[in-house]
Amino acid sequence: MTTYRFWCGECGFKTPWGTESEAGRGHTDHYGTRHPGLRLGGQVETGPTVPAREGTSCAVCATTAVLGLLLLVIVAACGR
Repeated sequence: MTTYRFWCGECGFKTPWGTESEAGRGHTDHYGTRHPGLRLGGQVETGPTVPAREGTSCAVCATTAVLGLLLLVIVAACGR
């Protein structure tokens, strides 16, 4: 599956990786909010999948948090 990320032509904004329509919608919303009245500009970056460090950080953080809490519960239960 191809993923897309749009770069703003006016500033350093980049949309998150996603489908073409998701990224395009983010690009359009950005221009409407930050650069009203200007024509859409910039460039499009494509990739075969979401890069390893983007889009998965929430899942990694949630897993780490759950494991950390589980470890704390085990340590607290053993300390009694």
